[in-house]
Amino acid sequence: MTGQYEDRLLRVLSYIHDNPAGDLSLDALADVAAMSRFHWHRVFHALTGETCAEAVRRIRVSRAAFWLVQTDDPVHQIARRAGYENTDSFARVFKDQFRVSPSAFRRLRGALSAPVHQPIGKSDMYSVKVQDRSDMRLIAQQHVGPYQEISQAFEKLSAVVSSRGLWPSVLGTTGIYYDDPSMVAPADLRSHAGFIVGPDLAIPDDLEEVIVPGGAHAVLLLEGPYTGLPSAYDYLYGAWLASSGREPADRPSFEVYLNSPMDAAPADLRTEVCLPLKAA
Repeated sequence: MTGQYEDRLLRVLSYIHDNPAGDLSLDALADVAAMSRFHWHRVFHALTGETCAEAVRRIRVSRAAFWLVQTDDPVHQIARRAGYENTDSFARVFKDQFRVSPSAFRRLRGALSAPVHQPIGKSDMYSVKVQDRSDMRLIAQQHVGPYQEISQAFEKLSAVVSSRGLWPSVLGTTGIYYDDPSMVAPADLRSHAGFIVGPDLAIPDDLEEVIVPGGAHAVLLLEGPYTGLPSAYDYLYGAWLASSGREPADRPSFEVYLNSPMDAAPADLRTEVCLPLKAA
């Protein structure tokens, strides 16, 4: 972790510590980090191994534990200082962390350790190149639900392309993923299954046209089964981005499938994970 990303991470963590009862929403923390909401959560998770919400909950409970031991303030006041308007919800979260109630913790006078997050180091290394890519025009099928089930959208899209004889116009296959799966429920994840086509193809009425802007992209090549994609994203948004000196653009990541399970074994699959970047 280097330079600007380390500074952002430390700034956000300090802000949470100093303002436990303040607005610690993802939007507010992204503002503190001076990064778009879309990318900040993924960067934070990749660098620390925990989500922003998990960090907020852990730090709030840690601050409350300190006040329980160091002050005689009533539990309900400490709950509010830690950002919990409801004492019952505070007690539940506190007990999840310490296995005892706030009152019992106070009687123990802090004999239990405060929760400290220990990131798990990742040794996976991937090939990442910065490429200037052209605009892509897609015929696309929307998918809402777990990303692993986007194959349903690809099947529908393929059926339309086959029935209308459009395969000669297809130049490639891509998936656009609009949400971070570590913060959005699987049932609510939004994506597009898409085929890359040229500028002259008329888009069928029952399909969408999606334009993916060109420009600089960090492109990670994953060689192997799709189950390796989460680790690849963590590396791209964590180790690579932190050391790259580059900024992500406020656009979603996408994947380009260079082959498919229809014509390659899982170990031989090749997938480009593309992260849009701001101009250097």
